[in-house]
Amino acid sequence: MDLAGKHVVVTGASQGIGLEVARIATERGATVSLVARTEATLADAATAIGSEAAWAAADVTDAPAVDRAFAELTTRNGPCDLLVTCAGVAHPGYFEDLDASVFRAQMDLLYFGTLNAVRAVLPAMLERGSGGLVGVASGAALVGVFGYGAYAPAKFAVRGLMETLRAEYAHRGLYVGCAFPGDTLTPGFEAENLLKPPECVAASAGIAPKDASEVATAIVNGIERERKIITADRTTAALAKGGAPMLAIAERQMAAQVRKVSTRR
Repeated sequence: MDLAGKHVVVTGASQGIGLEVARIATERGATVSLVARTEATLADAATAIGSEAAWAAADVTDAPAVDRAFAELTTRNGPCDLLVTCAGVAHPGYFEDLDASVFRAQMDLLYFGTLNAVRAVLPAMLERGSGGLVGVASGAALVGVFGYGAYAPAKFAVRGLMETLRAEYAHRGLYVGCAFPGDTLTPGFEAENLLKPPECVAASAGIAPKDASEVATAIVNGIERERKIITADRTTAALAKGGAPMLAIAERQMAAQVRKVSTRR
């Protein structure tokens, strides 16, 4: 997929991975539209990109608002050629301590936020017989992670959605990919760290988080190569492509770290 001249719509585009994906896509010749909740941060993001980037404020959990925002952006920049869904934040914690509202909120934001955006652009893509849909899941959509009982299932749902869309629409001309970033240095990650149980901190202590621009570059490179599975580091790539043996190794390593912390506590 050559991004030059394409209309790329990015959700969660006011900061973090979404902002960097939008910036890099712009550098590669795309016309970019930004979607996020807050007008002020969207305006700042468009200024930071330094282009004629369009933006529209919408909460991705609100399907009618998403439809209105996408209609506004496609009226201005033409049909969406590529959608990248980056909106999301993690709420870690001990499973038994998390309120039911946290589980619902994570599913609403991560899964339904992705679904609402996809449904806004899919009919026009099918009518043209071309387009790209890329959902940003997580390394936590590959293996269960201690402390992410609300977040990981929602990201697994994103993964399942993209795999189903690929099965259903690849033969109709659509490219469908799913990205699995690991820990990434973003404002959301900083807030997430304040909520992590110590076992969770220990399990990820040996993995250095990556800069958002590095992760976004890997995502855009993967899109240009039309990869089904997009990763930004070797560990996640091994999990995504290594199957059951690699997942078993990751689970054993995580369990060992958890036991150490639990014993000390």
